[in-house]
Amino acid sequence: MPDKKWSESRAPAGRIAYVNGRYLPHGQAGVHIEDRGLQLGDSIYEVTNVLDGVPIDEAAHLDRMERSLGELGIAMPMGRAALKLVMREMIARNRIRNGLLYLQVTRGAARRDHVPPKDGPRPTLIMTMRTQDMAGLASRMEKGIAVVTVPDQRWARCDIKTVQLLPNLMAKQAAKARGGAEAWLVDKDGFVTEGASTNAWIVAQNGDVATRDLSNAILAGVTRRIILEAASEAGVNKVVERKFTVAEALAAREAFISSATGAAVPVVVIDGQKIGDGAPGPLTRRIHKLYACKAGIKS
Repeated sequence: MPDKKWSESRAPAGRIAYVNGRYLPHGQAGVHIEDRGLQLGDSIYEVTNVLDGVPIDEAAHLDRMERSLGELGIAMPMGRAALKLVMREMIARNRIRNGLLYLQVTRGAARRDHVPPKDGPRPTLIMTMRTQDMAGLASRMEKGIAVVTVPDQRWARCDIKTVQLLPNLMAKQAAKARGGAEAWLVDKDGFVTEGASTNAWIVAQNGDVATRDLSNAILAGVTRRIILEAASEAGVNKVVERKFTVAEALAAREAFISSATGAAVPVVVIDGQKIGDGAPGPLTRRIHKLYACKAGIKS
């Protein structure tokens, strides 16, 4: 049962959630106590940016959702056409023009056991929405952000977008304690993998744009793919998918992060050291504008 005290005191008025076919007031939504997502983290999620009432990069997010579910052997909770209808109904019921749509699928409710039942339960589908701080995003684009580096302590299948985010949360907390807005995770060999909730990018002194190559070490960001295309059109020398070290990042001309909540957000400080002249760089700004154009986002 949801916590009545929490729902009454903290849940935004009028906010609607979706759980397994039911649209419910946000504070009244809940799952079975033996849902495997709750008890075992047996679950995946997606976050889609909604601008002017339209889900951005919707097909790519659903493609990644199907891939994550397939890697875990969890069935899609419904067909893609039906899923899109529910997503649009959520946008309409929440009356949110600019915000974030969160989708989570768990393996469902079953007697607690590490091994999933042979004939699995019906997957649990959850959706929630919230508004996005557009003014805050504009400020980050204008001023840039600071990041800090922390050891990457996550599991070996970061390419699956699961809800197992405790190491990411700890990294975010460490970043905030040190005055950063994001953490860049560093592997045992000293290479940056990605941010705690973003992909990491640098612009080298020769003008090349670099980001980590796809593998089980990072999540294949939907926004990342479009930025790779935008960067290729931004007049850069070369766009390279490769590993880069913290030292390379500190010596870079520019740096930025990308995610569904912000494309090509400038990084102006890493571990207390200014990147370039300590201000958002021109190439980062150009890539951001090209991304918006390719994604069909109104500027």
